[in-house]
Amino acid sequence: MTGHLLAGDGSQTRSLCYVSDTVDGILRLLWAPGEQGPVNIGGTHEMTVLATAEMIRGLVGSSSSIEFVARPQDDPGLRRPDISRAERSLGWRPAVSIEAGIKRTIGWFLERTPPGRQPRAAIRPVT
Repeated sequence: MTGHLLAGDGSQTRSLCYVSDTVDGILRLLWAPGEQGPVNIGGTHEMTVLATAEMIRGLVGSSSSIEFVARPQDDPGLRRPDISRAERSLGWRPAVSIEAGIKRTIGWFLERTPPGRQPRAAIRPVT
């Protein structure tokens, strides 16, 4: 089996935000009287792409390799939103941790796997 592709060396960072937190933040912004201008909604815990890939691989029980490929020139090295305005004006901040969100996502996919079909990698249920 071929490994999973990762652009660059994996040192670039991302801040993930679980969908329910994102929707909650957007709805709070929608219902905020008089709020104008941009308000960042997003995760605050910055992780490297490699650490995120390794976490996912561990949570699904995969032993597949991670193969590094060329990183696109426009791929930012760091991504972490400043959510101070959302905290101040909306009373919002993410509630679901990255690990909990990934576990929920894995569970969502496993629930939707048709009977008799297995995902490409042997994925074990997570708790």
